Amino acid sequence: MTILAIESSCDDSSAAVIINGKLCSNIVASQAIHTKWGGVVPELASRAHQQHIVPVVAEALERAKITKNDLNAIAFTRGPGLLGSLLVGASFAKALAMGLNIPLIDVHHMQAHVLAHFIDEPKPNFPFLCLTVSGGHTQIVFVRSPLEMEVIGETQDDAVGEAFDKTAKLLNLPYPGGPLIDKYAKEGNPERFPFPMVEMQGLNYSFSGIKTSFLYFLQKEIKQNANFVEENIADICASMQATLIKILLQKLKKAAKQYKIKEIAIAGGVSANSGLRTALQKMGEQENWNVYIPAFQYCTDNAGMIAMAAHFKAEKGVFCSQDVSPLPRMAW
Repeated sequence: MTILAIESSCDDSSAAVIINGKLCSNIVASQAIHTKWGGVVPELASRAHQQHIVPVVAEALERAKITKNDLNAIAFTRGPGLLGSLLVGASFAKALAMGLNIPLIDVHHMQAHVLAHFIDEPKPNFPFLCLTVSGGHTQIVFVRSPLEMEVIGETQDDAVGEAFDKTAKLLNLPYPGGPLIDKYAKEGNPERFPFPMVEMQGLNYSFSGIKTSFLYFLQKEIKQNANFVEENIADICASMQATLIKILLQKLKKAAKQYKIKEIAIAGGVSANSGLRTALQKMGEQENWNVYIPAFQYCTDNAGMIAMAAHFKAEKGVFCSQDVSPLPRMAW
């Protein structure tokens, strides 16, 4: 089974080829244009996808040393994501599948993040818990099998990725700010500035409160010292990052005990954060967990994870029809 996968949920255009469960290529074209605006502009993103999709698909096929006539199915991200961006990928996939007279496979973007763990070794054993953290999602997922997943805890307002982005914006760091916070945090004292932690019921999260608290904290400090941010940037980033990580891992630890599971994974764009990766590994040693952290290239949006999710669906004969439509708020 040879599958071409397309990912276009946000601002990265990507194509990958998977053959019998082995990833043979994974091409990603990022969109630098959004840096100018301090965030992703949906209309610009969809236009850039139109420019990038043919080149990335062509390169993915070339790297895999196949032609379009070798394909058995076309996979694409159906949602969640930006509607305009999703439409570009879905339309291209549907047209190519129709032209080649081969089946389509629609993939849930966040489920694909979870299944990115099966691209390379080591691979988690079922069942396992996966903390999925990105700019739009913060969830704890109970994974019974590749096609059976349940969200057992999630944010009730903002995602942790939004908290990182908002922090960066308030500090006047360029977009994307998350990697810069991570960079500065390595040089700072994570205990210097205490920030409040909102406690939600069960396994759910909340990050809107800490964003507001950080805003008031900066306003107060800058009023007393106009150069406060410049003089304390490392400690500010370290303290904020440490608080966000603590919030994430406290709930994950609670979920692991509640479900009596030692197989623990992390996925999504924020899983590339070095502070989070280190803290999870440390907690894993303390709790005797088997911890799985994806390679950096599979943390951010990429078609490789879409391809792996499609592989599992194809194994079970789960395909979709040509009349399928993108779902920006696709449910689990």
